[in-house]
Amino acid sequence: MSFMKMLGCLALPLAVIGCTPGKQAAPNQAPQGVQSAPAPLVTLPDFSSLVAKEGPAVVNISSTKIVHDSDADPSSQDSQDNDPFYDFFHRFMPNQPQAPHDYASKSLGSGFIISHDGYILTNAHVIDDSDEVTVKLTDKREFRAKVIGSDKRADIALIKIRAKDLPIVPIGDPSTLKVGEWVLAIGSPFGFDNSVTSGIVSAKGRSLPDENYVPFIQTDVPINPGNSGGPLFNMKGEVVGINSQIYSRTGGYMGLSFAIPIDVAMNISNQLRENGKVSRGKIGVEIQELNQDLAKSFGMKDANGALVASVEKGGPADRAGIRSGDVIIGFDGKAVGSSTELPALVGATKPGTKASVKIWRDGSEQDLSVTVGELSSSTSPAAEQPQRLSIDRIGLGLKNLGADQKSAAGVDHGILIVKVRGALMQSLLAEDDIILAMNHTDITSVDQFNDLLSRIPRGQTVALLIKRGSSSIYIPIKVN
Repeated sequence: MSFMKMLGCLALPLAVIGCTPGKQAAPNQAPQGVQSAPAPLVTLPDFSSLVAKEGPAVVNISSTKIVHDSDADPSSQDSQDNDPFYDFFHRFMPNQPQAPHDYASKSLGSGFIISHDGYILTNAHVIDDSDEVTVKLTDKREFRAKVIGSDKRADIALIKIRAKDLPIVPIGDPSTLKVGEWVLAIGSPFGFDNSVTSGIVSAKGRSLPDENYVPFIQTDVPINPGNSGGPLFNMKGEVVGINSQIYSRTGGYMGLSFAIPIDVAMNISNQLRENGKVSRGKIGVEIQELNQDLAKSFGMKDANGALVASVEKGGPADRAGIRSGDVIIGFDGKAVGSSTELPALVGATKPGTKASVKIWRDGSEQDLSVTVGELSSSTSPAAEQPQRLSIDRIGLGLKNLGADQKSAAGVDHGILIVKVRGALMQSLLAEDDIILAMNHTDITSVDQFNDLLSRIPRGQTVALLIKRGSSSIYIPIKVN
């Protein structure tokens, strides 16, 4: 055997390069008479049949807004880029006055058909403030669409075209999705119609800033501008989500994509179709995530649940007997594993509904009943400066609040932090924080706070309820 043949046999499998083995068995070869098990084959999924079947129900959406000269900043890049004559006049007639004119601002997105008679789901930001919405199907037909309604809070919009016998997508159950499962997106990134990308489910139940009522599905499916509003499919060809946004430091895809669960979207679309608007439930609590230290301070075995930081006075939770320091571990028969799960459960509950609430209080579970209210925005005034200074055993400078400061802060009790000593304490607490409670005990004065603190054994953790600006939060503090 030549040197080249020997080298080839050592470098690649024999069956691949066609080498003939010698009489000696290869190191991994099974003994004579013993058959080795075939190596398992790892195959990637084939999405072609899914795309062929469901692709026709995915549409391209183009929205147009007419921008008037009086509404636009004449120096803005958008107005310049949309004006085909701007560059000509700017370069060759720079000193000539230009007549007022209008121009069309266009944006592209995606959507998918959910009824044979032309109802289509997409993102609210795809069609918001548009003067005209055009839908293009895969067979190249184009339709002028009517906006039935949109919900900016969840970024869902329902539009309709006048057509019959349209293909529709099957609706799946996002709760059955598993992290690591393959998923596929179809949309129009950068205007490239019906582009297909795939990836896996990275996480479920993600809460994003200002999006507490949507438990997002996180994926690593490549999503780019124009994919917004398009469907996210599971391997059964069912829509499980609507691709909505990405996390990016560059403006392009970086491996973090977020989809609105389809059950949330369908609930909203049904309300838009029936009522033209969306109503959400509320119980009037401000909540925060539990950690092990806080759970331990409340006598809990685990950190599952949503910790109630504050209760709206006179609200549904207040009337039901829920107090700050309670941990909500169940709502309307469903377990609450974290603070991110509760807003979506409450928000999806019809206002006026009586719902059961399971809480953890004083070392045991309790069952309460709450009549769900309707969500509305509210604000709380910030704290102002109070009067008398005292230094406690954990390194806090404290002052009592006067009547005016309590009124300004929107509280009826509490003490103000005016000094924080030590790097660790400064990382947890800040000046102008108001201490409202220690564990389940309301704090009414600096003397009371110091008295309670003096009874805490060294090394034990207590939970301080802190009002910071318009928010309230429990913070675990280890007493030294």
